[in-house]
Amino acid sequence: MAEIANLIEKMYGHHYTPQTISNMTKAVSETVEAFNHRQLHHRYVCVYLDATYIAIRRDTVSKEAVYIAVGIREDGSKEVLAYTIAPTESAYNWQELLEEIKGRGVEDVLLFISDGLKGMVDVLSSVFPKARYQTCLVHVARNILHKVRIGDRQEICDDFKTIQQAEDTESGQAALDAFNPFWSG
Repeated sequence: MAEIANLIEKMYGHHYTPQTISNMTKAVSETVEAFNHRQLHHRYVCVYLDATYIAIRRDTVSKEAVYIAVGIREDGSKEVLAYTIAPTESAYNWQELLEEIKGRGVEDVLLFISDGLKGMVDVLSSVFPKARYQTCLVHVARNILHKVRIGDRQEICDDFKTIQQAEDTESGQAALDAFNPFWSG
């Protein structure tokens, strides 16, 4: 508690006693616990799944994966469904998180979007077998850009946007048909 009190004093110029810090920590912990156990809506049109690495201090400071699931309801409202922290990103950890949100009331998800992590499709189909899956187009674009010359990146990025921003299936397919032969050779 003294470490937290010192940090708050350095950041905000105000000193709190260890007991006050303990009381604040308890209040925040209770709020986090309630958030993590709240009942979720039964249906989501789309759920985005992603993990990012941030530095976390335990005994030492190291980067760990922070997993987050964000759901979009039929009315367009968004909410964080769940999050967890683990040393690395894995399909197994995603499965645990998905089973948790299912246990908290999520019955139906129309579409999951994630970064294409190996094993993710199998995990999704085991927990939500009726849901469809799409690889996140931002991640697809990043993967494409890692495989092309720096001088070609802007042009290929523009061509890829033509595909993903197509107004209908036919124009998207036409853009994809033009994209593949030009960039695959």
